[in-house]
Amino acid sequence: MKKVVIVILFLAILIPLVWILFYKYEGSGPKVDVVLPSLYLKKSYEMSLKVNDKGTGLRKVMVSIVQNGNEKVLLEKDYPPSSLASFFSDRRVNEDSFVIPVESRKYGMHDGEALIRIMVADYSWRGWNRGNVFSEEKKVIIDTKPPEIRVLTRQHNIARGGSGLVIYKLSEDNVKSGVMVGDNFFPGYSGLFKNKNIYAAFFALSDKQGPGTQIFVTAQDLAGNVAQRGFHHYIGDKHFKTDTLNISDKFLEFKMPDFDLGEVDDTFVGSKNPLLEKFIYINTKLRKKNCATVLKVPEDTEGKLLWKGRFARLAGSATRAGFADHRTYKYHGREIGQADHMGMDLASTSNAKVGAANAGRVIMAKKVGIFGNCVIIDHGFGLASLYAHLSEITVNKGDEVAKGDVIGISGLTGLAGGDHLHFSMIVHNVFVNPVEWWDASWIKNNITSKIKFVKQMVE
Repeated sequence: MKKVVIVILFLAILIPLVWILFYKYEGSGPKVDVVLPSLYLKKSYEMSLKVNDKGTGLRKVMVSIVQNGNEKVLLEKDYPPSSLASFFSDRRVNEDSFVIPVESRKYGMHDGEALIRIMVADYSWRGWNRGNVFSEEKKVIIDTKPPEIRVLTRQHNIARGGSGLVIYKLSEDNVKSGVMVGDNFFPGYSGLFKNKNIYAAFFALSDKQGPGTQIFVTAQDLAGNVAQRGFHHYIGDKHFKTDTLNISDKFLEFKMPDFDLGEVDDTFVGSKNPLLEKFIYINTKLRKKNCATVLKVPEDTEGKLLWKGRFARLAGSATRAGFADHRTYKYHGREIGQADHMGMDLASTSNAKVGAANAGRVIMAKKVGIFGNCVIIDHGFGLASLYAHLSEITVNKGDEVAKGDVIGISGLTGLAGGDHLHFSMIVHNVFVNPVEWWDASWIKNNITSKIKFVKQMVE
């Protein structure tokens, strides 16, 4: 009996002791999840840190930034010690999270490389009671200086609804840059010159922007530093034609069946004049949607000039409507809507062959609402030409075309009342006046002479 009691007492001491030693000597270290928003430190830089230890619990968390022997502690936190019964105690902290601001300027650190140093320890007895330790260093770059911008082109004359080109040089690589026109951003592209830090940006004024519109070059580096540089420019005002289009019942009966609006068509059933209501919807809401669709397409552009010389217009054609003509639509003398015509209507013979206005790459070839069968050609650097109302498309997306290559046949698809070509020029996401791009003198004075001037300067 006495031996049984001794064995029981021995086991009662040994088992808890073994369990405590096993628990306190656990070898799974702390887990750390660190999120650096960028490799580059900027003014509003904040790093996120999550730590956890499911075993003996957290002992210490320390985060610092180091540069050339100068170390600044960003975070240091000690946790309550873990007792032998800490497995059952609420004093033990198993996880924690932090948002740590990193203000390198305040620490006397300069632009260049630095290290974010992270150390987390737990309450294990391993390592002579130093615990399991997680240690990691992450390389970062302190960058507090915005890129420098030097505008290389001198004269920049642009009209309301017109296009322009500015060429500029940046002081550093990997910079997002371009031209701000009002609140619209036109990206700049490298690659036109041997020096990769020289950029060219086509920019434009919409038909609603005239004198007084703010225009400047902007650049933002990977650290978020932003620079702006104005440049000499002159904005010429321009007034566009106004016109009245009378919508007849014959036109409604002829064109409205071409548009399948799905469930929207059902909303016109039962109205006094379903065809008129459908036209009003197409000429307002669908027009807005279709314009947004085609203006997004030139984002698919190449950073090089694909075109050469003036752009060609439809051979033997007469102008039936001009760029930015402001149209008032009337039905039996009653105004039913207004719209701006963002292109040129060119009429030749019926089913005329339509050639590419200049060399480029087809980036759209499909039917688009009011535009009907539509082709868009990328000419590089965000410049594109659009061909609408085609009866037939003879190219596919991705095709490379030369100036004059047949891309389709004129027609009256979409919201066209007669066989013609609707031709538009687009700079990034703005319709611009095609007349400029048909003019060899304008192209020389505003585009090619600038490129030649800069090449002579830097190459």
